[in-house]
Amino acid sequence: MITLSDIIQVLTKITIRSNELPITEAVIDSRKVIPGSLFIALPGEQTDGHRYINSAFKRGANFALICKDLPVEEYRILDIRNIKEAKDLKIPDTPFCIRVDDSLKAMQEIARYWRKKLPIRVIGITGSVGKSSTKELTAEVLSQKYHTHKNPGNYNNEIGLPLTILNLGNGYERLVLEMGFYYPGEITFLCHISSPEVGVITNIGTVHAQRAGSQKAIADGKSELITSLPEKPQGTAILNYDDPYVRAMAEKTSANILFYGLNPQADLWADKIHGRGLKGIQFRMHYQGKSAILDVPMLGRHSVQTILRASAVGFTEGLNIEEITEGLVNSNSQLRLVAVRTESGALILDDTYNATPESTIAALDLLSELSGQKIAVLGDMLELGQYEYIGHEYVGQRAAEVANYLIAVGPRGKIIAETAKKKGLPSTAVACVDDAIAAAELLRYNLKDGDVVLIKGSHGLRMDRISSFLEAGK
Repeated sequence: MITLSDIIQVLTKITIRSNELPITEAVIDSRKVIPGSLFIALPGEQTDGHRYINSAFKRGANFALICKDLPVEEYRILDIRNIKEAKDLKIPDTPFCIRVDDSLKAMQEIARYWRKKLPIRVIGITGSVGKSSTKELTAEVLSQKYHTHKNPGNYNNEIGLPLTILNLGNGYERLVLEMGFYYPGEITFLCHISSPEVGVITNIGTVHAQRAGSQKAIADGKSELITSLPEKPQGTAILNYDDPYVRAMAEKTSANILFYGLNPQADLWADKIHGRGLKGIQFRMHYQGKSAILDVPMLGRHSVQTILRASAVGFTEGLNIEEITEGLVNSNSQLRLVAVRTESGALILDDTYNATPESTIAALDLLSELSGQKIAVLGDMLELGQYEYIGHEYVGQRAAEVANYLIAVGPRGKIIAETAKKKGLPSTAVACVDDAIAAAELLRYNLKDGDVVLIKGSHGLRMDRISSFLEAGK
Protein backbone atom coordinates (compact mmCIF):
# COMPACT_ATOMS: atom_id res chain seq x y z
CA MET A 1 0.00 0.00 0.00
CA ILE A 2 1.03 3.61 -0.46
CA THR A 3 3.21 5.11 2.28
CA LEU A 4 4.04 8.50 3.72
CA SER A 5 7.36 8.49 1.86
CA ASP A 6 5.46 8.04 -1.43
CA ILE A 7 3.33 11.07 -0.65
CA ILE A 8 6.34 13.17 0.32
CA GLN A 9 8.11 12.20 -2.90
CA VAL A 10 5.14 13.25 -5.05
CA LEU A 11 4.59 16.56 -3.29
CA THR A 12 8.21 17.66 -2.81
CA LYS A 13 10.20 15.57 -5.35
CA ILE A 14 12.36 14.54 -2.39
CA THR A 15 13.02 10.84 -1.83
CA ILE A 16 13.11 9.70 1.79
CA ARG A 17 13.55 6.15 3.05
CA SER A 18 13.26 6.74 6.77
CA ASN A 19 9.48 6.80 6.96
CA GLU A 20 7.64 3.97 5.22
CA LEU A 21 4.54 4.39 7.39
CA PRO A 22 1.68 2.85 5.34
CA ILE A 23 -1.58 4.61 4.53
CA THR A 24 -4.33 2.13 5.40
CA GLU A 25 -7.09 4.09 3.64
CA ALA A 26 -7.51 7.38 1.77
CA VAL A 27 -10.84 9.04 2.58
CA ILE A 28 -12.63 12.36 2.13
CA ASP A 29 -15.36 11.51 4.65
CA SER A 30 -14.20 11.56 8.27
CA ARG A 31 -16.87 8.99 9.15
CA LYS A 32 -15.03 6.44 6.98
CA VAL A 33 -11.66 6.88 8.69
CA ILE A 34 -9.97 3.78 10.05
CA PRO A 35 -6.72 3.76 12.05
CA GLY A 36 -3.81 4.80 9.85
CA SER A 37 -5.91 6.67 7.29
CA LEU A 38 -5.05 9.68 5.18
CA PHE A 39 -7.92 12.15 5.49
CA ILE A 40 -8.13 14.50 2.50
CA ALA A 41 -9.80 17.79 3.45
CA LEU A 42 -11.58 19.09 0.37
CA PRO A 43 -13.20 22.54 0.42
CA GLY A 44 -16.67 22.59 -1.13
CA GLU A 45 -19.79 24.64 -1.66
CA GLN A 46 -21.93 22.63 0.76
CA THR A 47 -19.33 21.76 3.38
CA ASP A 48 -15.61 21.97 4.01
CA GLY A 49 -13.50 18.95 4.90
CA HIS A 50 -11.26 21.14 7.06
CA ARG A 51 -14.09 21.29 9.60
CA TYR A 52 -13.74 17.55 10.21
CA ILE A 53 -10.00 17.18 10.77
CA ASN A 54 -10.41 16.74 14.52
CA SER A 55 -13.04 14.07 13.94
CA ALA A 56 -10.72 12.26 11.52
CA PHE A 57 -7.84 12.31 14.00
CA LYS A 58 -10.08 11.06 16.81
CA ARG A 59 -11.07 8.12 14.61
CA GLY A 60 -7.42 7.20 14.07
CA ALA A 61 -6.25 9.05 10.97
CA ASN A 62 -2.48 9.55 10.95
CA PHE A 63 -2.45 12.31 8.33
CA ALA A 64 -4.68 15.02 6.91
CA LEU A 65 -4.03 16.63 3.54
CA ILE A 66 -5.08 20.28 3.86
CA CYS A 67 -5.08 23.46 1.75
CA LYS A 68 -6.07 26.02 4.38
CA ASP A 69 -4.11 27.55 7.24
CA LEU A 70 -4.87 26.03 10.63
CA PRO A 71 -3.77 27.17 14.11
CA VAL A 72 -0.34 25.69 14.81
CA GLU A 73 -1.09 25.56 18.53
CA GLU A 74 -3.88 23.09 17.78
CA TYR A 75 -2.31 20.96 15.03
CA ARG A 76 1.08 19.58 14.04
CA ILE A 77 1.59 20.79 10.49
CA LEU A 78 4.08 19.80 7.81
CA ASP A 79 4.01 22.65 5.28
CA ILE A 80 5.64 21.23 2.17
CA ARG A 81 5.01 24.22 -0.12
CA ASN A 82 8.46 25.74 0.22
CA ILE A 83 10.56 22.68 0.99
CA LYS A 84 13.44 22.44 -1.50
CA GLU A 85 15.92 20.05 0.15
CA ALA A 86 15.75 16.97 2.33
CA LYS A 87 17.39 18.82 5.24
CA ASP A 88 14.37 21.14 5.39
CA LEU A 89 11.98 18.24 5.80
CA LYS A 90 11.05 17.75 9.45
CA ILE A 91 8.46 15.01 9.84
CA PRO A 92 6.20 15.63 12.89
CA ASP A 93 4.82 12.92 15.12
CA THR A 94 1.47 11.56 14.02
CA PRO A 95 -1.22 12.66 13.70
CA PHE A 96 -0.29 15.68 11.60
CA CYS A 97 -1.49 17.80 8.69
CA ILE A 98 0.27 18.08 5.33
CA ARG A 99 -0.23 21.60 3.96
CA VAL A 100 -0.45 21.97 0.18
CA ASP A 101 -1.83 24.64 -2.15
CA ASP A 102 -4.69 22.50 -3.44
CA SER A 103 -5.69 19.29 -1.66
CA LEU A 104 -7.71 17.96 -4.61
CA LYS A 105 -4.87 18.42 -7.10
CA ALA A 106 -2.43 16.94 -4.62
CA MET A 107 -4.66 13.88 -4.19
CA GLN A 108 -4.88 13.47 -7.97
CA GLU A 109 -1.11 13.71 -8.43
CA ILE A 110 -0.49 11.19 -5.66
CA ALA A 111 -2.97 8.81 -7.30
CA ARG A 112 -1.28 9.22 -10.69
CA TYR A 113 2.10 8.41 -9.13
CA TRP A 114 0.70 5.36 -7.33
CA ARG A 115 -0.97 4.00 -10.45
CA LYS A 116 2.34 4.27 -12.35
CA LYS A 117 4.15 2.47 -9.56
CA LEU A 118 1.79 -0.51 -9.47
CA PRO A 119 2.23 -3.43 -11.91
CA ILE A 120 -1.45 -3.44 -12.84
CA ARG A 121 -3.52 -3.25 -16.04
CA VAL A 122 -6.39 -0.77 -16.07
CA ILE A 123 -9.67 -1.16 -17.93
CA GLY A 124 -11.58 2.09 -18.47
CA ILE A 125 -15.31 2.04 -19.22
CA THR A 126 -17.51 4.89 -20.39
CA GLY A 127 -20.67 5.51 -22.43
CA SER A 128 -24.15 6.93 -22.04
CA VAL A 129 -25.94 3.84 -20.70
CA GLY A 130 -24.67 0.67 -19.04
CA LYS A 131 -21.34 1.87 -17.59
CA SER A 132 -21.95 0.61 -14.07
CA SER A 133 -23.38 -2.78 -15.02
CA THR A 134 -20.49 -3.26 -17.47
CA LYS A 135 -17.97 -2.34 -14.77
CA GLU A 136 -19.48 -4.78 -12.28
CA LEU A 137 -19.78 -7.65 -14.73
CA THR A 138 -16.31 -7.06 -16.16
CA ALA A 139 -14.82 -7.18 -12.66
CA GLU A 140 -16.68 -10.47 -12.00
CA VAL A 141 -15.29 -11.99 -15.19
CA LEU A 142 -11.70 -10.85 -14.61
CA SER A 143 -11.85 -12.11 -11.03
CA GLN A 144 -11.93 -15.65 -12.37
CA LYS A 145 -8.24 -15.29 -13.23
CA TYR A 146 -6.89 -12.08 -11.66
CA HIS A 147 -7.00 -10.27 -8.33
CA THR A 148 -9.33 -7.50 -9.48
CA HIS A 149 -10.45 -4.17 -8.04
CA LYS A 150 -13.09 -1.67 -9.26
CA ASN A 151 -14.27 1.78 -8.33
CA PRO A 152 -17.19 1.51 -5.91
CA GLY A 153 -20.59 3.05 -6.51
CA ASN A 154 -20.39 6.30 -8.45
CA TYR A 155 -16.69 6.95 -7.80
CA ASN A 156 -16.25 7.77 -11.47
CA ASN A 157 -15.15 11.43 -11.41
CA GLU A 158 -12.14 13.59 -10.57
CA ILE A 159 -12.57 12.79 -6.87
CA GLY A 160 -13.80 9.19 -6.78
CA LEU A 161 -11.44 7.78 -9.39
CA PRO A 162 -8.18 8.93 -7.72
CA LEU A 163 -9.53 7.81 -4.34
CA THR A 164 -10.08 4.35 -5.81
CA ILE A 165 -6.50 4.22 -7.05
CA LEU A 166 -5.06 5.44 -3.75
CA ASN A 167 -6.79 2.57 -1.96
CA LEU A 168 -5.23 -0.09 -4.18
CA GLY A 169 -2.99 -2.56 -2.43
CA ASN A 170 0.11 -4.13 -3.96
CA GLY A 171 -1.52 -7.46 -4.80
CA TYR A 172 -4.01 -6.33 -7.43
CA GLU A 173 -3.50 -7.32 -11.06
CA ARG A 174 -6.49 -5.67 -12.81
CA LEU A 175 -8.38 -2.45 -12.08
CA VAL A 176 -11.78 -1.73 -13.68
CA LEU A 177 -12.72 1.94 -13.70
CA GLU A 178 -16.01 3.47 -14.73
CA MET A 179 -15.43 6.99 -16.10
CA GLY A 180 -18.11 9.67 -16.11
CA PHE A 181 -18.42 12.48 -18.62
CA TYR A 182 -19.83 15.91 -17.78
CA TYR A 183 -17.63 18.31 -19.76
CA PRO A 184 -15.06 18.12 -22.59
CA GLY A 185 -11.63 17.08 -21.38
CA GLU A 186 -12.85 15.28 -18.26
CA ILE A 187 -12.17 11.75 -19.50
CA THR A 188 -8.78 12.82 -20.85
CA PHE A 189 -7.98 14.08 -17.37
CA LEU A 190 -9.18 10.84 -15.73
CA CYS A 191 -7.03 8.86 -18.19
CA HIS A 192 -4.04 11.06 -17.31
CA ILE A 193 -4.44 9.82 -13.74
CA SER A 194 -5.32 6.17 -14.43
CA SER A 195 -3.45 5.33 -17.69
CA PRO A 196 -5.86 2.66 -18.99
CA GLU A 197 -4.60 0.01 -21.40
CA VAL A 198 -8.11 -1.14 -22.34
CA GLY A 199 -11.01 1.18 -23.16
CA VAL A 200 -14.65 0.09 -23.44
CA ILE A 201 -17.38 2.31 -24.94
CA THR A 202 -20.96 1.19 -24.28
CA ASN A 203 -23.00 3.53 -26.51
CA ILE A 204 -23.72 7.18 -27.26
CA GLY A 205 -27.15 8.29 -26.13
CA THR A 206 -28.83 11.58 -25.33
CA VAL A 207 -28.02 11.72 -21.62
CA HIS A 208 -26.06 14.90 -20.70
CA ALA A 209 -27.07 16.54 -24.00
CA GLN A 210 -28.23 19.54 -21.96
CA ARG A 211 -24.62 20.12 -20.92
CA ALA A 212 -22.72 18.72 -23.91
CA GLY A 213 -25.03 20.13 -26.61
CA SER A 214 -25.45 17.19 -29.01
CA GLN A 215 -24.84 13.49 -29.46
CA LYS A 216 -21.75 14.33 -31.52
CA ALA A 217 -20.39 16.39 -28.62
CA ILE A 218 -21.12 13.49 -26.28
CA ALA A 219 -19.38 11.10 -28.67
CA ASP A 220 -16.34 13.38 -28.82
CA GLY A 221 -16.20 13.47 -25.02
CA LYS A 222 -16.52 9.70 -24.64
CA SER A 223 -13.93 9.08 -27.36
CA GLU A 224 -11.30 10.74 -25.16
CA LEU A 225 -10.94 7.31 -23.53
CA ILE A 226 -10.05 5.76 -26.89
CA THR A 227 -7.59 8.50 -27.90
CA SER A 228 -5.83 8.10 -24.53
CA LEU A 229 -5.04 4.41 -25.01
CA PRO A 230 -1.50 3.23 -25.79
CA GLU A 231 -0.73 1.94 -29.28
CA LYS A 232 -0.99 -1.74 -30.15
CA PRO A 233 -0.08 -4.24 -28.87
CA GLN A 234 -0.49 -2.78 -25.35
CA GLY A 235 -3.72 -0.88 -25.96
CA THR A 236 -7.12 -2.28 -26.93
CA ALA A 237 -10.31 -0.35 -27.76
CA ILE A 238 -13.51 -2.37 -27.27
CA LEU A 239 -16.20 -0.68 -29.38
CA ASN A 240 -19.93 -1.15 -29.94
CA TYR A 241 -20.30 -2.05 -33.63
CA ASP A 242 -24.07 -1.49 -33.48
CA ASP A 243 -23.69 2.19 -32.51
CA PRO A 244 -22.45 4.29 -35.47
CA TYR A 245 -20.98 6.95 -33.19
CA VAL A 246 -18.96 4.32 -31.32
CA ARG A 247 -17.98 2.36 -34.42
CA ALA A 248 -16.47 5.52 -35.93
CA MET A 249 -14.14 5.88 -32.92
CA ALA A 250 -11.93 3.17 -34.41
CA GLU A 251 -10.43 5.88 -36.61
CA LYS A 252 -9.25 7.82 -33.55
CA THR A 253 -6.84 5.30 -32.08
CA SER A 254 -3.73 3.28 -32.88
CA ALA A 255 -4.72 0.65 -30.32
CA ASN A 256 -6.05 -2.79 -31.20
CA ILE A 257 -9.76 -2.75 -32.08
CA LEU A 258 -12.28 -5.34 -30.87
CA PHE A 259 -15.82 -4.73 -32.11
CA TYR A 260 -18.76 -6.30 -30.26
CA GLY A 261 -22.49 -6.26 -31.04
CA LEU A 262 -25.39 -8.12 -32.61
CA ASN A 263 -24.01 -7.81 -36.14
CA PRO A 264 -22.06 -10.77 -37.57
CA GLN A 265 -19.49 -8.29 -38.88
CA ALA A 266 -18.40 -7.60 -35.30
CA ASP A 267 -15.46 -9.58 -33.86
CA LEU A 268 -17.59 -10.74 -30.92
CA TRP A 269 -21.30 -11.04 -31.60
CA ALA A 270 -24.50 -12.66 -30.42
CA ASP A 271 -27.64 -14.11 -31.98
CA LYS A 272 -30.52 -16.44 -31.09
CA ILE A 273 -31.39 -14.20 -28.14
CA HIS A 274 -34.16 -15.46 -25.91
CA GLY A 275 -35.39 -13.36 -23.00
CA ARG A 276 -36.61 -15.58 -20.16
CA GLY A 277 -38.15 -12.83 -18.04
CA LEU A 278 -36.95 -12.89 -14.44
CA LYS A 279 -35.04 -16.13 -15.12
CA GLY A 280 -32.46 -14.30 -17.22
CA ILE A 281 -31.30 -14.36 -20.81
CA GLN A 282 -30.14 -17.04 -23.24
CA PHE A 283 -28.19 -16.43 -26.44
CA ARG A 284 -25.42 -17.74 -28.70
CA MET A 285 -22.05 -15.97 -28.60
CA HIS A 286 -19.54 -16.08 -31.48
CA TYR A 287 -15.82 -15.28 -31.30
CA GLN A 288 -12.90 -16.23 -33.52
CA GLY A 289 -14.83 -18.92 -35.38
CA LYS A 290 -16.19 -20.59 -32.24
CA SER A 291 -19.70 -20.42 -30.73
CA ALA A 292 -21.20 -21.09 -27.32
CA ILE A 293 -24.75 -21.05 -25.90
CA LEU A 294 -24.92 -19.00 -22.71
CA ASP A 295 -27.59 -18.83 -20.01
CA VAL A 296 -26.95 -15.79 -17.84
CA PRO A 297 -29.08 -14.64 -14.87
CA MET A 298 -29.33 -11.03 -16.01
CA LEU A 299 -32.63 -9.35 -16.84
CA GLY A 300 -33.70 -8.14 -20.26
CA ARG A 301 -32.46 -8.52 -23.83
CA HIS A 302 -30.40 -5.35 -23.43
CA SER A 303 -28.19 -7.27 -20.99
CA VAL A 304 -26.67 -9.13 -23.95
CA GLN A 305 -24.67 -6.02 -24.84
CA THR A 306 -23.37 -5.79 -21.26
CA ILE A 307 -22.39 -9.47 -21.34
CA LEU A 308 -20.59 -9.01 -24.68
CA ARG A 309 -18.60 -6.07 -23.29
CA ALA A 310 -17.47 -8.00 -20.21
CA SER A 311 -16.64 -11.03 -22.37
CA ALA A 312 -14.63 -8.84 -24.77
CA VAL A 313 -12.50 -7.62 -21.88
CA GLY A 314 -12.09 -11.19 -20.69
CA PHE A 315 -10.85 -12.38 -24.09
CA THR A 316 -8.54 -9.35 -24.36
CA GLU A 317 -7.03 -10.17 -20.97
CA GLY A 318 -6.37 -13.80 -21.82
CA LEU A 319 -9.34 -15.60 -20.27
CA ASN A 320 -10.83 -18.63 -22.02
CA ILE A 321 -14.54 -19.17 -22.67
CA GLU A 322 -14.91 -21.43 -19.62
CA GLU A 323 -13.50 -18.79 -17.27
CA ILE A 324 -15.62 -16.06 -18.85
CA THR A 325 -18.77 -18.17 -18.62
CA GLU A 326 -18.07 -18.94 -14.96
CA GLY A 327 -17.84 -15.22 -14.21
CA LEU A 328 -21.04 -14.45 -16.12
CA VAL A 329 -23.14 -17.23 -14.62
CA ASN A 330 -22.07 -16.55 -11.03
CA SER A 331 -22.33 -12.77 -11.34
CA ASN A 332 -24.24 -10.61 -8.91
CA SER A 333 -24.22 -7.72 -11.37
CA GLN A 334 -27.95 -7.18 -11.86
CA LEU A 335 -27.32 -3.77 -10.37
CA ARG A 336 -30.04 -1.27 -10.65
CA LEU A 337 -33.31 -3.09 -11.25
CA VAL A 338 -34.81 -4.57 -8.09
CA ALA A 339 -37.82 -6.90 -8.19
CA VAL A 340 -40.08 -6.95 -5.10
CA ARG A 341 -43.56 -8.23 -4.27
CA THR A 342 -46.34 -6.22 -2.67
CA GLU A 343 -48.78 -7.68 -0.14
CA SER A 344 -51.31 -8.00 -2.95
CA GLY A 345 -48.93 -10.22 -4.91
CA ALA A 346 -48.09 -7.67 -7.59
CA LEU A 347 -44.52 -7.66 -8.88
CA ILE A 348 -42.69 -4.30 -8.73
CA LEU A 349 -39.72 -3.73 -11.04
CA ASP A 350 -37.89 -0.80 -9.44
CA ASP A 351 -35.47 0.65 -12.01
CA THR A 352 -35.33 4.14 -10.56
CA TYR A 353 -31.61 4.83 -10.29
CA ASN A 354 -31.82 7.07 -13.34
CA ALA A 355 -33.47 7.24 -16.75
CA THR A 356 -32.63 8.01 -20.36
CA PRO A 357 -34.67 7.19 -23.46
CA GLU A 358 -32.32 4.28 -24.16
CA SER A 359 -32.45 2.75 -20.68
CA THR A 360 -36.21 3.29 -20.40
CA ILE A 361 -36.82 1.49 -23.69
CA ALA A 362 -34.64 -1.37 -22.41
CA ALA A 363 -36.73 -1.54 -19.23
CA LEU A 364 -39.95 -1.57 -21.27
CA ASP A 365 -38.50 -4.39 -23.37
CA LEU A 366 -38.04 -6.39 -20.17
CA LEU A 367 -41.61 -5.61 -19.14
CA SER A 368 -42.79 -6.95 -22.49
CA GLU A 369 -41.19 -10.33 -21.72
CA LEU A 370 -43.21 -10.85 -18.53
CA SER A 371 -46.72 -12.25 -18.22
CA GLY A 372 -49.55 -10.48 -16.41
CA GLN A 373 -51.19 -7.08 -16.56
CA LYS A 374 -48.40 -4.61 -17.30
CA ILE A 375 -48.34 -1.17 -15.66
CA ALA A 376 -45.65 1.34 -16.62
CA VAL A 377 -44.95 4.20 -14.22
CA LEU A 378 -42.67 6.51 -16.19
CA GLY A 379 -41.31 9.87 -15.11
CA ASP A 380 -39.37 12.80 -16.48
CA MET A 381 -36.01 12.09 -18.08
CA LEU A 382 -33.73 15.00 -17.28
CA GLU A 383 -30.69 16.59 -18.96
CA LEU A 384 -31.73 15.63 -22.50
CA GLY A 385 -31.30 19.15 -23.89
CA GLN A 386 -32.42 19.37 -27.51
CA TYR A 387 -33.54 15.73 -27.40
CA GLU A 388 -36.04 16.29 -24.58
CA TYR A 389 -39.24 16.17 -26.61
CA ILE A 390 -38.26 13.45 -29.06
CA GLY A 391 -36.78 11.32 -26.25
CA HIS A 392 -40.02 11.36 -24.24
CA GLU A 393 -42.02 10.83 -27.42
CA TYR A 394 -39.90 7.79 -28.25
CA VAL A 395 -40.60 6.30 -24.82
CA GLY A 396 -44.32 7.02 -25.11
CA GLN A 397 -44.48 5.09 -28.36
CA ARG A 398 -42.85 2.01 -26.85
CA ALA A 399 -45.03 2.28 -23.71
CA ALA A 400 -48.14 2.10 -25.90
CA GLU A 401 -46.83 -1.12 -27.43
CA VAL A 402 -46.00 -2.78 -24.10
CA ALA A 403 -48.17 -1.48 -21.24
CA ASN A 404 -51.81 -2.11 -20.40
CA TYR A 405 -51.77 0.96 -18.16
CA LEU A 406 -49.49 3.99 -18.00
CA ILE A 407 -48.90 6.44 -15.16
CA ALA A 408 -46.82 9.42 -16.29
CA VAL A 409 -45.01 11.41 -13.60
CA GLY A 410 -43.88 15.04 -13.88
CA PRO A 411 -44.30 17.74 -16.54
CA ARG A 412 -42.21 15.94 -19.17
CA GLY A 413 -44.07 12.74 -18.43
CA LYS A 414 -47.07 14.34 -20.10
CA ILE A 415 -45.24 14.02 -23.43
CA ILE A 416 -44.96 10.27 -22.78
CA ALA A 417 -48.68 10.10 -21.94
CA GLU A 418 -49.86 12.10 -24.97
CA THR A 419 -47.70 10.07 -27.34
CA ALA A 420 -48.91 6.77 -25.87
CA LYS A 421 -52.51 7.83 -26.43
CA LYS A 422 -51.76 8.86 -30.01
CA LYS A 423 -50.21 5.43 -30.57
CA GLY A 424 -53.30 3.59 -29.43
CA LEU A 425 -53.25 3.28 -25.63
CA PRO A 426 -56.83 4.15 -24.49
CA SER A 427 -57.23 7.44 -22.60
CA THR A 428 -58.86 5.49 -19.77
CA ALA A 429 -55.60 3.54 -19.38
CA VAL A 430 -53.42 6.66 -19.02
CA ALA A 431 -52.99 8.92 -15.99
CA CYS A 432 -50.75 11.94 -15.38
CA VAL A 433 -49.60 12.89 -11.88
CA ASP A 434 -47.27 15.56 -10.51
CA ASP A 435 -44.92 13.49 -8.37
CA ALA A 436 -43.91 10.06 -7.08
CA ILE A 437 -46.17 10.14 -4.03
CA ALA A 438 -49.21 10.84 -6.19
CA ALA A 439 -48.27 7.86 -8.37
CA ALA A 440 -47.92 5.63 -5.30
CA GLU A 441 -51.33 6.74 -4.05
CA LEU A 442 -52.85 5.91 -7.43
CA LEU A 443 -51.38 2.42 -7.33
CA ARG A 444 -52.09 1.85 -3.67
CA TYR A 445 -55.53 0.26 -3.86
CA ASN A 446 -55.48 -0.89 -7.48
CA LEU A 447 -52.78 -3.56 -7.60
CA LYS A 448 -53.65 -7.23 -7.60
CA ASP A 449 -51.93 -10.58 -7.85
CA GLY A 450 -50.43 -11.01 -11.32
CA ASP A 451 -49.85 -7.31 -12.01
CA VAL A 452 -46.35 -6.29 -13.08
CA VAL A 453 -45.35 -2.67 -12.41
CA LEU A 454 -42.29 -1.04 -13.98
CA ILE A 455 -41.12 2.15 -12.25
CA LYS A 456 -38.61 4.26 -14.18
CA GLY A 457 -37.60 7.92 -14.07
CA SER A 458 -34.69 10.26 -13.47
CA HIS A 459 -33.20 10.20 -9.98
CA GLY A 460 -34.30 13.78 -9.34
CA LEU A 461 -37.94 12.68 -9.19
CA ARG A 462 -37.19 10.28 -6.31
CA MET A 463 -39.41 7.63 -7.84
CA ASP A 464 -37.71 5.03 -5.65
CA ARG A 465 -40.22 6.16 -3.01
CA ILE A 466 -43.00 4.45 -4.97
CA SER A 467 -41.74 0.91 -4.48
CA SER A 468 -40.86 1.62 -0.84
CA PHE A 469 -44.39 2.93 -0.28
CA LEU A 470 -46.02 -0.07 -1.94
CA GLU A 471 -43.71 -2.71 -0.46
CA ALA A 472 -44.36 -1.38 3.04
CA GLY A 473 -48.09 -1.73 2.42
CA LYS A 474 -48.78 1.79 3.69
